[in-house]
Amino acid sequence: MLTQMQVINLKQKQSLRRGGFTFKQFFVGHDRCAMKVGTDGVLLGAWAPVSGKKAILDIGCGSGLIALMLAQRTDENSKIDAVELDTDAALQAQENIEQSPWQRKINVYRQDIGDFADRYSQCYDLIVSNPPYFEPAVACRNEAREQARYTSSLTHQRLLQYVGKLITSDGLFCVVLPYVIGEIFETMAYQMGWFSHHRVNIRDRQGKPLHRMLLAFSRKEETGLISELIIRQPDGVYTREFQQLVTDFYLYY
Repeated sequence: MLTQMQVINLKQKQSLRRGGFTFKQFFVGHDRCAMKVGTDGVLLGAWAPVSGKKAILDIGCGSGLIALMLAQRTDENSKIDAVELDTDAALQAQENIEQSPWQRKINVYRQDIGDFADRYSQCYDLIVSNPPYFEPAVACRNEAREQARYTSSLTHQRLLQYVGKLITSDGLFCVVLPYVIGEIFETMAYQMGWFSHHRVNIRDRQGKPLHRMLLAFSRKEETGLISELIIRQPDGVYTREFQQLVTDFYLYY
């Protein structure tokens, strides 16, 4: 005999759409995107500080996941611009946004972020990015996947330069990166005039090495906060802290 919760979970699974990821308040189609919905993007979208932020920019928005999460977390007066170089991903992001409750809050630009930074004078008080982080190596068969994965399309130095043009004096810039690359990125950012506002060191499981890093940077000199998040317990069950972070998004929390 199934419990009431098992029946609810079964009905939810049966109603899930194919070709994407179903959240509590929206669906993200990603079948035409090089990079699919993943934990990195969910972490950044659920964690980035949004209190008081009215003008938000998502650099390399892909399927629109992070922009949609931030739209859910902010009030109706906040506006979000999402920039994506790949045509297929930008079109799918636009479709996802049009099917969401926040189509009036989010604008998608199919454009290189360098061209966007040169063309638009808008300044943002929150900028987020789940950027490429692999160094150029063997070329991918799929050009879109290569753009999404390798820094040949957007180096971290250029990313920081573009963000510097687009951010307000008291704005925050947030990224998610692999832990080792995040340490290098943090050093580069400091050398370019950025200061750590908050850093979250992430372990996939309790007792395992650090493997991801959430970073929030500011132009203001300050003593940054450092914290840690463990995603799963040793038995694979999500920790209470992770569940609390994603409870407004994941169906089963």
